[in-house]
Amino acid sequence: MEPNCQLDALLDQSGMSRAGLAARVNRLGNRAGITLRYDHTSVARWLKGQRPRGRVPELICEVLGRQLGRTLTLSDIGMDVPSAGRTLTAPVTAEPAGLGRFVEHAALLWRSDRLHGDRPGPALLTGAAAVAPIWQWENPPDDVDVSRTGGPGPEVTEADVAVLHTARGHYEHLYRNAGGVATRSRVVGFLNGEVAPLLRGTYDDATGRRLHRAAGSLAAISGICAYDADEQGLAQRYFHQALRLGKASGDLLFGGYVVALLVNQALFLGDTRHALACAGSVLRTLGPRTSAALATDLYAMQATAYARLGDRRNAHACMHRAETSSGRIRPEEEPEETGYVQPGLVEVRLAESLLLLGELSAAARYAQAAARAPAHVRGRVNRLATLTDVALHAGEPERAAVTAAQMVDSAQGIESQRLRGRMRRVKQRLSQHSGASAAEAAKLIEDSLSVPF
Repeated sequence: MEPNCQLDALLDQSGMSRAGLAARVNRLGNRAGITLRYDHTSVARWLKGQRPRGRVPELICEVLGRQLGRTLTLSDIGMDVPSAGRTLTAPVTAEPAGLGRFVEHAALLWRSDRLHGDRPGPALLTGAAAVAPIWQWENPPDDVDVSRTGGPGPEVTEADVAVLHTARGHYEHLYRNAGGVATRSRVVGFLNGEVAPLLRGTYDDATGRRLHRAAGSLAAISGICAYDADEQGLAQRYFHQALRLGKASGDLLFGGYVVALLVNQALFLGDTRHALACAGSVLRTLGPRTSAALATDLYAMQATAYARLGDRRNAHACMHRAETSSGRIRPEEEPEETGYVQPGLVEVRLAESLLLLGELSAAARYAQAAARAPAHVRGRVNRLATLTDVALHAGEPERAAVTAAQMVDSAQGIESQRLRGRMRRVKQRLSQHSGASAAEAAKLIEDSLSVPF
């Protein structure tokens, strides 16, 4: 079982206590001729993911719906159950989720994450559930009209949308220099406190599309931070939200960027085939509309995937495409999100692919070029880690020790589980080599990792 975040958020939003919910469900059941004896511990079990039997989920919907002044479904409270025996080989439906209901579900996740961000997040979706949002992004139908009137939120202006874009840049900068662990709660708080009310507000179609585009970009940043904090299931949910918001905006290129984030996550999780399928989906769907920077990163990640599979021919073909696309990048023509494809990124990705293929001299050239290129703090740590790996594979522990020490120095002040994992792997490899310099570098990393956050 995984925690029922939707029920948790609705209960908090209603202002009821656990005992209060249990008592109301009991009374409603008794009126319907059902004897119920639930208490606060029963509600605690529901919040942990247990689904009560019989008609009780419907009673919970009615109780909370009355309190909140709106109709709730089993899906809204996290207690819907798929039909028995149903096998999903394709997405559940080709229809995009009803936008209003989707926004409410997204806002519930943001609220729950803000209130209970210290608890373990949801498990990763797999199979059709993981594929459906991508399938829905690349296929019709699209949202014909995203305007909204009479909502409880404010009337949305272009100035409001501009604030969201400014916030996205701020949080991205904070993430790159302080890490996802330190940044995540701030983004989630902004989504819950500022973005959700705007999405529930009043706006015409044109303003609504720009609003959903900006909201999607912030959801993507929240997913990146969750990924960096090693909350992979939560990160996936945020990426899926960003993809749906991107579809509502009508900006296909933004959706491609979000799928690239899912490709990167799939590579991290070792799901190589899924990574290849997602990357191919973006390149196929966008075609010539793919920006040069996005194409660069997608081809480079495909190269890594093929290298893992031992497919040297396809790996080198993708490396060539990545370098060709890199030469076509014009920053002024790129969307703000693809600014992460900076000088040195393609080189470090290709160095890692070449290392997987055992082509050490070529890997060293690319890793050295990546380390020489200017980079933000996070990028520099990753590049130095790759350079250290290359030196160790080449049997040069002294050179590796020097770059490892630089890596530790660069990582000071960053709160990132992903970087910690990277540094931990470097330490393990250093520990396998004899010599004082390798031992000293391993100790340096160990001391750095001993500082909690």
